[in-house]
Amino acid sequence: MMGRRALGRQFGWLWAAYAVSAYGSGLGFGALPLIAVLVLHAGPSEVSALSAVGPAVGALIAVPLAPWVEFRRKRPVMIAMDLSRFAAMATIPVAYAFDRLCFVQLLMVSAVVAAAKIAFNAASGACLKALVRPDDLLVANARFESTNWSSIAVGPPLGGAAIGLFGPVTTVVADALSYLLSALGITAIRGREEAPRARDKSLFRAGALLDGWRHIMSDPGLRALHLNNMLVSGLIMATEPLLAVLLLRQLGFPPWQYALAFAAPCFGGLIGSRLAQRVVARYGRHRVFRIVGTLRAVWLIGLVFVRPGLAGLVTVMTVELAIIINMSLYTPVLATYRLERTPKHLVARTLTAWSIGQQASIALFTALGGLLADATSPRTALTAAGLLILTTPLLLPRHDQVPQREPEPSLGHA
Repeated sequence: MMGRRALGRQFGWLWAAYAVSAYGSGLGFGALPLIAVLVLHAGPSEVSALSAVGPAVGALIAVPLAPWVEFRRKRPVMIAMDLSRFAAMATIPVAYAFDRLCFVQLLMVSAVVAAAKIAFNAASGACLKALVRPDDLLVANARFESTNWSSIAVGPPLGGAAIGLFGPVTTVVADALSYLLSALGITAIRGREEAPRARDKSLFRAGALLDGWRHIMSDPGLRALHLNNMLVSGLIMATEPLLAVLLLRQLGFPPWQYALAFAAPCFGGLIGSRLAQRVVARYGRHRVFRIVGTLRAVWLIGLVFVRPGLAGLVTVMTVELAIIINMSLYTPVLATYRLERTPKHLVARTLTAWSIGQQASIALFTALGGLLADATSPRTALTAAGLLILTTPLLLPRHDQVPQREPEPSLGHA
């Protein structure tokens, strides 16, 4: 059984660090857009800009970080990124306490957190590949996925209640502290980690910066999945600020109902992630990519039909549940395939390139969604996103790709 397989104490510490950070982020789910709406009285374009510009700037910052992460010990990098996120998030409650909080600060914090998250994920992916046997990668990734969705299921309702009791920046404080605890968990991972050796002294040469994208685009399976993932992630995430404005401002949902609408369906993530290993074993990875990859894209259009009251709340929860079950099954399979197809000396750069592409897509579609919502309405922008995402299954790979053997590092890549 997947849930009973022992992956070792070192993986346990990595998982624990991920869990505490995930639950902190779950408490603070949507905190910055919520603060922008409730404290700074931001409109649709400003909320969309917060969700778009910050991650976009963060992605640009992360570009030169990729080779730096690749040729450093991964655990110190992860600790540094956790501490960076703590410091950035901690500035928000301080500014709020002194009545100095402004929209520009939220943008800056969003950018720093986005860049640190990309670098952290790149380092943690390389760390995971070093700690876990190849046959256990799917199990490990499914556990991370299960933890992620359970944190979103539990965190937002508690966060909404905390905001109601203690104020709008309460969950930001909890999120910031979770990064400190994550850093402590990573320090508990034992065993000497050797520093990767860079054979090219110029880590920031154009080739080193582009090696991750070069690897993705040269692999037919990774290329197709990356392009598909960019569109799907961008269109789904673009709906978050649109729904915040639609539900909180236009339809009058209280914050706790807004949080519940996204939190309760996240228990579906426990279903999908726990099924991943069994479904792959029975039907094969290629069918998961084709069938589940299609199913995760067909539900978004349902958000167009949200109405006030209980019916609207049920509509949002039903749509989100269907999307999350399919995403939570699909994502660990994709993450495992990506690690299998990537040699060790390229893992950090490949994961960074993947994250930057995804963040850029999210930023682009979020910005476009905000502009369209301003020109028309949030509901019209949701309709456009729901229709466009229906075309994304055309980008899924049509043929299965057998994982390649791990090549040795070459002078041109390491």
